[in-house]
Amino acid sequence: MFPRKGASEEEVLEELERKTSRDLTFDSGRILGSMCTYPHPFAVRVVQTYIDRNLGDPGLHVGSQRIEGEAIEMLSSLLGLKKGYGHIVSGGTEANILAVRAFRNLADVEKPELILPESAHFSFIKASEMLRVKLVWAKLKEDHSVDVKDVEAKITDNTIGIVGIAGTTGLGVVDDIPALSDLALDYGLPLHVDAAFGGFVIPFAKELGYEIPDFDFRLKGVQSITIDPHKMGMVPIPAGGIIFREKKFLEAISVPAPYLAGGKVWQATITGTRPGASALAVWAMIKHLGFDGYKDVVRKAMELSRWFAAELKKIPGVYLIREPVLNIVSFGTENLEEVEEELKRRGWGISAHRGYIRIVMMPHVKREHLEEFLRDLREAIGHAIP
Repeated sequence: MFPRKGASEEEVLEELERKTSRDLTFDSGRILGSMCTYPHPFAVRVVQTYIDRNLGDPGLHVGSQRIEGEAIEMLSSLLGLKKGYGHIVSGGTEANILAVRAFRNLADVEKPELILPESAHFSFIKASEMLRVKLVWAKLKEDHSVDVKDVEAKITDNTIGIVGIAGTTGLGVVDDIPALSDLALDYGLPLHVDAAFGGFVIPFAKELGYEIPDFDFRLKGVQSITIDPHKMGMVPIPAGGIIFREKKFLEAISVPAPYLAGGKVWQATITGTRPGASALAVWAMIKHLGFDGYKDVVRKAMELSRWFAAELKKIPGVYLIREPVLNIVSFGTENLEEVEEELKRRGWGISAHRGYIRIVMMPHVKREHLEEFLRDLREAIGHAIP
């Protein structure tokens, strides 16, 4: 019920604290299954300072719009493109929907179809329903990457584009994007790479010496990439990113908003009003940490994932789904549901609904947290044995 009389700030904050007390927090180290993290304190400071900026009305916030453009330029550079076109958006879901929308609008096909791996994010299902694009699912190989031959077999005259994943949500697998790029070029189709997670991991991991397939605009068939700064980029939620190789993709999804302060403005994003503070925080974090700073963050996460995978192998009854590619380790056990239930009872933020438990080595996850988790896992397995 809408209150008749207002309460004091102290009363409201006290009620908020009470009602959110059941939430798990990133700083507790108990959240192990999330691709988000506690944002960097500097990014929080930037958001607090510029909380009022609205990129939906750039005529009012000309400087913020220019900074968003610079953020897109820096992300494009990270992804191997001298000049890209795009926006800081609400997250990977919006970015993926925008890519599908651009492909559909440019294809001008009566019954559009999009080919994507079975490992693709659920956001494409939303895109399918919203845009009336049929999803054609390609099979996975034994290593859980997409079967490129199956992708090719499913190309028809109705195909508007292909999707590859650079860091799948469940296992952190990177598809054979070079092969998908060649395929896209052969058939004259655009390739979208969902690197919502991997975009802020792979460039740094490759420089650290990890063998990971190429995935970005250096491959000529790649026409768009999703990258989420609010994941490993440590920017406060919401801060996703969509980048197109060519301006025509952005123009294909832009609509006029004629009543704004800047005159007739063209908007390509799904949201009209957009938090400018998010874009400014992306810009600020890239400027603050630089490539070397992010490389250090990724180095720690990758090393921790390899250590954790090795520790899991020592536990009887535990098996890896596959060797980790990025900073994600997924494993299974017998009586998995009982093990999951016991771990959750002990306060761990994990999920086993895919048939395995996924642990994501985000910046808030420390070795001491994982050591405690491993102790609880051993005991949970003991409890679950009939």
